[in-house]
Amino acid sequence: MLLVAGAPELDQHDAGPGHPERVERVRAALGGLSDAGLQDAVVPLEPRRATFEELSRVHPVPYLEALRAFCEAGGGALDPDTVAGPGSWDTALLACGAVLAAVDGLDAGAGEAAFVAARPPGHHALSDQPMGFCLLNNVAVAAAALAERGERVAVVDWDVHHGNGTQAIFWDDPRVLYVSTHQWPLYPGTGALSDTGGTRSPGTTINVPLPAGATGDVLLEAFDGVVAEAMEDFVPTWVLVSAGFDAHRADPLAGLALSAGDFGALARRVRAFAPGPGRVVAVLEGGYDLDALRLSAGATAAALVGAAFQPEAPTADGPGAEVLAAVRLARLEALGLGP
Repeated sequence: MLLVAGAPELDQHDAGPGHPERVERVRAALGGLSDAGLQDAVVPLEPRRATFEELSRVHPVPYLEALRAFCEAGGGALDPDTVAGPGSWDTALLACGAVLAAVDGLDAGAGEAAFVAARPPGHHALSDQPMGFCLLNNVAVAAAALAERGERVAVVDWDVHHGNGTQAIFWDDPRVLYVSTHQWPLYPGTGALSDTGGTRSPGTTINVPLPAGATGDVLLEAFDGVVAEAMEDFVPTWVLVSAGFDAHRADPLAGLALSAGDFGALARRVRAFAPGPGRVVAVLEGGYDLDALRLSAGATAAALVGAAFQPEAPTADGPGAEVLAAVRLARLEALGLGP
């Protein structure tokens, strides 16, 4: 069974006319699950709001209070890309709460994986700063909750943009492995392959920066190679996925060339990284072409529960394979194993 969180009817976050980060993205992602024929496998999760205590594991209370007050005062532009309105605070609480509810549901044995279709996205949010459409770091809040109770958490981020917020939050935390595949150069300008973690956690950050036009075969090679090696060393007890679908070739905000079939293949790899059923949560990040998002979300959700849904063929023969050797070398040097 697949636990699914997504409540577009409760979404009050309005980023303004023409903004690519809109509630229709949630509806598209949920529609993809229907396209994949998963209706009978879906277990809906009851919406809930994250508490200040849960959020404060990642975000300082003064930041939370300031963001809430900003929204309640009417909101406005937080940076050139990021907007909050009167309903944004409550919607952000629901987004973080949805990931926590997914963890709780899997803990209770209610499903073998979870898919969270919520917004605003989170992986650019720093502990004390919103950016890149993100207000609160949804995945980081759940990862911190799991780590606090003794779990070893792998965060796999396949959004086309580097998750600078998640990396910064767990930079020197040996309880969390952060893996990002992303286009380089591209917003936010972080995610160099030489960024491999802090002094207390060398090798627990793995960045795979890829050139425009890279195809799914390169990401799969990374997952089957250096990422799989890191997972074997780290031995995660939970895997959280920052599942952005803006690496799809149709996405208007970036230039990688993946298909929905590639996301299904990546999800199958992620499922294998987990120690067993009930320990994988995929959380919506980016993805701004609604048709591509719908297909990719459906392929991902199906793969997480072992179902077959490949609406588009996987892609191959793009650039970027030469990056992988450098990524492996950077990790080995971080671990003191390099030449």
